[in-house]
Amino acid sequence: MKQKALSALLYLFALLPFWFIYLLSDFLYYILYYIIQYRKDVVFENLRNSFPEKTEAEIVTIAKKFYRFFPDLLLECLKFKNISRAEVNRRITLEDEQELKRHLEQNKTVIAVTAHYCNWEYGIHRLGAITESPTLIVYKPLNNKTIDQVYNEVRSRFGAIMVPMKQIVRHLVKLRGKPSVSVFVADQAPLHSDADYFLEFLNQETLVYTGVERISKMTNGPVVFCHIGRKEKRGYYFCKFTTLIEDPSSYSDKEITQIHNAFTEQIIREEPQYWLWTHRRWKRKRRK
Repeated sequence: MKQKALSALLYLFALLPFWFIYLLSDFLYYILYYIIQYRKDVVFENLRNSFPEKTEAEIVTIAKKFYRFFPDLLLECLKFKNISRAEVNRRITLEDEQELKRHLEQNKTVIAVTAHYCNWEYGIHRLGAITESPTLIVYKPLNNKTIDQVYNEVRSRFGAIMVPMKQIVRHLVKLRGKPSVSVFVADQAPLHSDADYFLEFLNQETLVYTGVERISKMTNGPVVFCHIGRKEKRGYYFCKFTTLIEDPSSYSDKEITQIHNAFTEQIIREEPQYWLWTHRRWKRKRRK
């Protein structure tokens, strides 16, 4: 019953036109930043630690730009309940798409990596419609089962297959010998029980998942980064594909993990306002 009610509520909200959503987003910016100050302490702590070379004025500028974009992200995602495939294709254009397709044409298992950057949810919808090959979206299930089920229904509308992190190997075994794409959002904060490797990311010692590396070496699949960026026009994005790793077997232990995290950091540094700074990325510390 709760699932049906939430789905109905999302459907009704999704009927609102984009122009109204952006008016609401402008209003929410002031509410989130100036009135309730949503996770403002987390955002500023993350920014100061990530960019110690920046002045306080520069940190404030980045924070305000982030809080202006953040409501856009939230409200755009609520539109996905009934957005058409044509509208998604119009709002997120593909760049260097051949980098993905050439691997699939070679019958390979592509390990696609992205981050909580710009509107990554648009990317999930767009990737599901790029190819006829299976597209697996690897995700960490939410604690709230109702929200988890509803959002997975929305995310899989255009053919993407939602796969919990701990089940990805099982799914890939079933697809052995067939071309496929497995998408990892690789900048999440793992539990100590799920990861034990630390590296420096945005000037901080960071616990990271090594799943991208392990799966790519297991399947000998190329690692392709999906850079979702924002265009100048509001609500419009691009997805640029860059092959980071052609042959995983030629890389040493943890090297692939270092490479894709460094690429993520480079993108964040170029336009930091589009990363999810409310995320408690550094809450896991090295155990003594």
